[in-house]
Amino acid sequence: MKLLSNKTLIILLILISGYGYIISCTRDNDLIVPIQTTKPFVPSRGTNIHLPGEMTTGDTANWKLDKAHSSVLWSSNYRGAAGLLTGRFDAFGIHDVTNAEMGDSTTYPYSNINNPSQPLKDSSWAFYENEPTKTYFNGYVQINTSNTGEPARDGTFTFNGCNLGTMGTTMKVPYYHNLMVTNLAKIKTTKVEFDPASNGYIVTLDLTWQGKSTTGPVTKTLVGSLAYTPRNHPTTGNVTYDVFGLQLKFSFNCRDYFIESTSISDKIDIECNMNFNNR
Repeated sequence: MKLLSNKTLIILLILISGYGYIISCTRDNDLIVPIQTTKPFVPSRGTNIHLPGEMTTGDTANWKLDKAHSSVLWSSNYRGAAGLLTGRFDAFGIHDVTNAEMGDSTTYPYSNINNPSQPLKDSSWAFYENEPTKTYFNGYVQINTSNTGEPARDGTFTFNGCNLGTMGTTMKVPYYHNLMVTNLAKIKTTKVEFDPASNGYIVTLDLTWQGKSTTGPVTKTLVGSLAYTPRNHPTTGNVTYDVFGLQLKFSFNCRDYFIESTSISDKIDIECNMNFNNR
């Protein structure tokens, strides 16, 4: 009987010890704090302000579009295939083109065929790095200057390529810009705000383009993204100056502008790479 009592006591002690161990492990697990693998994004923005001013050459207080080092690119899926169709517009600017400023292809001559001038001053913009409500820009492209590198698609000064016919514009005229309503696609920002997930910005804009519409230009509201490359100080020869860049990306549905084609998909992606300097 005494032996049995001793065995019973030993079993009880083992059970109590095991129960205590389980409880202690459970409490230890309760105290484990999960390791944070990703930290929330913390924006880092400066206070740079860039304005065009009078864009006087040599005036470092105002900024000029460096068109020679800027671009407006487009891309679209080739329908029925995996590859992209891509191109650029050779003629573009940052100006809010009014009806009074429009003109036919003999209104705005190039100053030099090797160094064409801008037909209108690139002054319709302002950028405030830390105050996006003050940021805005208006721009345009000349549709008949679409350049894919394939003359049969782009057209020349002597015949219309398939792209020009598809987009409802006119043949290019040598040495002249064409700011007719049928040849202009224009953007105008209506809102610029911080992007909470990056150092960039979310842009709401209106895209106005006639396309193949028979009743006049069509305007659609779109949302895109804007990235800012802060100013830096390159040196060319003995001249030191400042540069900065803006990159706008957005997409639109070309069927909204009555473009019908068996070559391009509905969605057209646009990328505007604008570089500025204060030389």
